[in-house]
Amino acid sequence: MSGPILIFDSGVGGLSVVPPLRHHLPGAALVYACDNAMLPYGIRPDEWLVERILAVCKAAVAASECSVLVVACNTASTLALDALREHLTIPVVGTVPAIKPAAAQSRSRHLGLLATSATVARPYTDRLIATFAADCRVTRVAADPLVREAERFLAGEAPDQAVIDAVTAPLWEAADLDTVVLGCTHFPLLGERIVAAAPRPVQLVDSGEAIARRTAQVSQELEIVNGHDESLATAPDARLARAVGTFGFDEPRLLIVG
Repeated sequence: MSGPILIFDSGVGGLSVVPPLRHHLPGAALVYACDNAMLPYGIRPDEWLVERILAVCKAAVAASECSVLVVACNTASTLALDALREHLTIPVVGTVPAIKPAAAQSRSRHLGLLATSATVARPYTDRLIATFAADCRVTRVAADPLVREAERFLAGEAPDQAVIDAVTAPLWEAADLDTVVLGCTHFPLLGERIVAAAPRPVQLVDSGEAIARRTAQVSQELEIVNGHDESLATAPDARLARAVGTFGFDEPRLLIVG
């Protein structure tokens, strides 16, 4: 099947995986799709989310005629990956919190997990920690307000550093925490500001490189077209148009979800 790579997220967070995707797949046409009409996902009921994610992704796959779907959203991935793979005929690449590489990098064996409320508390996250970081202490911090700050940042507004400082403060209570997992694709967009909030040097780990490598592997067996990059959105928004434009995408076309 010939087509572009479709990147899906609830908002602009999935844009953080675009640079590594372009690095690993130079020239490949990308389509960015976001469900901005229903942002944020992290606070919505699971059953509703699964149905919504399926509906939006089906509509976006049809509209983009893509060859592969990249679910660049931790909430959507931990909830709906199995359902998407069951209902779609194209490969689906998901996103999971980067617990495994963070555990490999941490010297103190004390990790922080900065994610949405949904991801922090989900059994999927429990299993990741038990499998890949069983010998580590993991401090989990629900950081839903950072989603809005990332959205504001890409819309051209200055993020509120006071909000970032307050949300991340629990991470710094233990002096031995040396590695922070950015468990939401929105959060790498605020990486410099998260580092600025830390009272000491810490390393941040996100999923962008892993997503790009996996997409490149999957794409070896597909015919990915070259071309300019387009975008889709479930609601019109001038600020969103600015955000995707910063990453080289055309102004969003309205995505109708049946």
